[in-house]
Amino acid sequence: MLPTVVMPQWIVTPKSQEKNVGKFVAINADVSWNQVKRWIAAGKVFIDGTVCQNPGLALKVGSEIEVKLHAPSGRDTGRVLKIAYEDAHLVVIDKPVGISTVPYAQEKDTAMDALRNTWKKNGENWRQPIFVVHRIDKPTSGLVMFAKTKKAELGLATQLREHSMSRHYVCVAHGGVTEQKVETWIMRDRGDGLRGASLKGHRGGKLAVSNISVVKRKKSCSRCHVTLETGRTHQIRIHLSELGHPLVGDKVYNRDFWRKQKPLLTSSRLLLHAASLGFEHPVSKKQILLDLPPPQEFETIWKGLP
Repeated sequence: MLPTVVMPQWIVTPKSQEKNVGKFVAINADVSWNQVKRWIAAGKVFIDGTVCQNPGLALKVGSEIEVKLHAPSGRDTGRVLKIAYEDAHLVVIDKPVGISTVPYAQEKDTAMDALRNTWKKNGENWRQPIFVVHRIDKPTSGLVMFAKTKKAELGLATQLREHSMSRHYVCVAHGGVTEQKVETWIMRDRGDGLRGASLKGHRGGKLAVSNISVVKRKKSCSRCHVTLETGRTHQIRIHLSELGHPLVGDKVYNRDFWRKQKPLLTSSRLLLHAASLGFEHPVSKKQILLDLPPPQEFETIWKGLP
């Protein structure tokens, strides 16, 4: 991962000699005028927290100027998302397989980029704030929620912290899974470079709780519903893998299964889908429950498994 470059903030004082934002940033950041224009075109320059769209904009004494190199750029990636729910305070999207929820370093074409592009295509304010509420893995599809206001972000974060937000997943795992509640402590490194779990409390580990039920069994695999009580990174993938049933299509947590020379089922994607999201609206207090069935690709692969 590339290191994050942190730019300072500048306050326009009566002694500032520059007449416009572009020249002010160029001089204070010690970059060329063309570089500043590129930053402004990409939505990286902010005046008092608002995106600057004009390098020739006249300066005002007391204004705060900031360059946020990792701010969403609103790039037209050509990707338009399906929106499952949206109001003035939050938005829930259908994240497709293969894109990250939020950018990492200089990563392009994320769900945040696609959401801004969707707003832009629809003639809406694509530069409005987006606050991250939760994330799902890049190879996972399904419901992802973002807040559009700070009040909504804080309210939804509280629900996540108190485990009052319901999140249900559909997945397909190798072998004959049994219904159970899994409660372990997930660590960043179990000793071989992978995230892993311990049945006992472990220094540095975080409690992870998954409730697994089986919907249908085939000879080679099981279709499961998983309800999360916590939301740790890769939680479902780790829990099923360490039960001896890695998810079909998982290219990371299949190592133990592969070492035992057990045959891995072929799949063009990870068979994991965020299918349901329930929460209390952070402003209206209305109970909201959203359901999204797995995409056709998921179902086609499932039907083809032995």
